Amino acid sequence: MKVSKNGWVSGLRRLASPNCDFRPPGTAIDLLVIHNISLPPGEFGGQAIAELFTNTLDTNAHLYFVQLKGVRVSAHFLIQREGGITQFVSCNQRAWHAGASMWHGRTACNDFSIGIELEGTDFLPFSDQQYAALIRLTRVLKRTYPIREIAGHSDIAPGRKTDPGHGFDWPRYFEKVG
Repeated sequence: MKVSKNGWVSGLRRLASPNCDFRPPGTAIDLLVIHNISLPPGEFGGQAIAELFTNTLDTNAHLYFVQLKGVRVSAHFLIQREGGITQFVSCNQRAWHAGASMWHGRTACNDFSIGIELEGTDFLPFSDQQYAALIRLTRVLKRTYPIREIAGHSDIAPGRKTDPGHGFDWPRYFEKVG
């Protein structure tokens, strides 16, 4: 894997999301934010996440989806349970993953971060394949961008978000990425 000048990572499935815009000029990308998502909650392997990120989710297809009508969100990357990675937004652009957020006194974390979603929930362990893919992707991103810190969504939006949750093994992850 390698990040091109246009912010797309080679060797990954690419599915462009319209839910992005430009970062403020001169903004360094120095934060990596780890999330989790499953749609419907607790169900894995479907296309609903990709459909949500590309504004093609049929909100009538499942009772849970009704509350997502009109929601416009994305992340730079999604790592599925089997370790496959899809990139939705160029790293050079601002994905809409963090929402109202703050990290070390800096608000609007989307401006200066890359968002990685793990297919999962707050309480189930993530797969070995997901950790391997996340570690590999993190190393590539850290070689390309001045990423100084890594945080969970819960860290940048405390009280509002809980992901990546209790199922995420931070020591295991940090041992491999430093």
